[in-house]
Amino acid sequence: MKLSSRKIERGKKIELSMTSMIDVVFLLLIFFVTTASYIRTERELKPAIKVDKNAPTTVQNFEPAIIEIVRGDTQFVYRIGGRDLTSVEELTEVLQAFPSNIKFDGAFVRVSDEAPFDMAASAISACKDAKFISVSYVPISRN
Repeated sequence: MKLSSRKIERGKKIELSMTSMIDVVFLLLIFFVTTASYIRTERELKPAIKVDKNAPTTVQNFEPAIIEIVRGDTQFVYRIGGRDLTSVEELTEVLQAFPSNIKFDGAFVRVSDEAPFDMAASAISACKDAKFISVSYVPISRN
């Protein structure tokens, strides 16, 4: 079966035209050179923010919002710092008075083993109502 009409000449070397390949290489070289960005690397850039290293640093002594549900004198109470609160409404009012930077850090609800479940759930709900970003449940361990 004959596939082509040309006669195959044996022993003749194949010649490739290199002109078109050189043209393509130069076109690619020109393309990459012109599209390359000549931006300084980030470590060579000067920062836009100036920091005075001699200025005193201020540390804010805010404590996170920690609500403990512990046994009071006669019943379980919500304790924030040194304050004992008996109702969820009082707890919500106190939590809403916290500054927003503490609300961003979140709140911790610490609950003893004997505390009623509904008090823990209502404390978490009060934290969410007061717009705390995150609320963590932490059981109080017995030592």
